[in-house]
Amino acid sequence: MLRWSSWVWVWFFRGTPFYTQLIFWGLVTVLYPTMSLGIPFGPDLLTFVLEDPSRGFVPAVVGLGLNESAYLAEIFRAGLKSVDRGQIEAAEALGMRGTKIMWRIVLPQAMRVIVPPTGNETIGMLKTTSLDLAVPFTLDLTFVTNALANRTYQPIPLLIVAAAWYLLVTSILMVGQHYIERYYGKGVDNLVPAAINPAAAKAAAAVEGTGETIPGGPTAAGETIEESGR
Repeated sequence: MLRWSSWVWVWFFRGTPFYTQLIFWGLVTVLYPTMSLGIPFGPDLLTFVLEDPSRGFVPAVVGLGLNESAYLAEIFRAGLKSVDRGQIEAAEALGMRGTKIMWRIVLPQAMRVIVPPTGNETIGMLKTTSLDLAVPFTLDLTFVTNALANRTYQPIPLLIVAAAWYLLVTSILMVGQHYIERYYGKGVDNLVPAAINPAAAKAAAAVEGTGETIPGGPTAAGETIEESGR
């Protein structure tokens, strides 16, 4: 049941235009100022006031959140599937619980796949807020820019200023995404080497001093000794 409902959720919000979704959420608060839950032909048990006094902020946030949730669901699904099933089975064989396996084994590896597209979606969502004028959200940067342009008849300078603000905020998000990717990419990305274990380095130096070789390690001639198959 949950699998089919989640599939329908992702299918609907990815398949319908985001602009249309924003118009719908903007009309909901206008057509239905209040919503009540109760007994048919009886008293109301709960009453929700949907009339938005914040000039469209709540419908804009709801529209953005529901639309992005469908894309993030696919991103997280791909990240979790990227972890080898054998590692989960090995952790279960060691007696680890499901939550501990998720936090210690699965998520640290899945984040390498999840972070880059999630960062891109965050930046894209920030720029997509310019469509909130469909709600309409009167405090949005693009809405205010258009309102000032209609008064001053100078749209180009105002659009340049708005673009500069978007560029500034997206640049900050890009820097944050870079450092998060660098953190979760340790030991995998060649540009971010993993921290060297002093004990392992000392043991390797001792083996090298005795002339012994480590399977899979380099020899004095620069060749590599393959580990024997089992």
